[in-house]
Amino acid sequence: MRLFLKDSERRPDPAPVKTDDRKVVLVGLVLWLVALGVLLVFLTPLQESGHVGSLWTVLVGLALGLVLLVYTQRRRD
Repeated sequence: MRLFLKDSERRPDPAPVKTDDRKVVLVGLVLWLVALGVLLVFLTPLQESGHVGSLWTVLVGLALGLVLLVYTQRRRD
């Protein structure tokens, strides 16, 4: 088995596959929203145990998901 091929031996690159990345981002955003809802339901126990940082994690995940949604929409157009 050889690790490198000469350019003359290579097959042509396949055509790129068109995908709808917005669906994947939207699923991720819905999961972050569900996580936010769960954390808000259990906000008092989170504050008592000192694990309020997980709320910030969910908020940052939502913010990054929204940025990614805008990016995928602009890239699609």
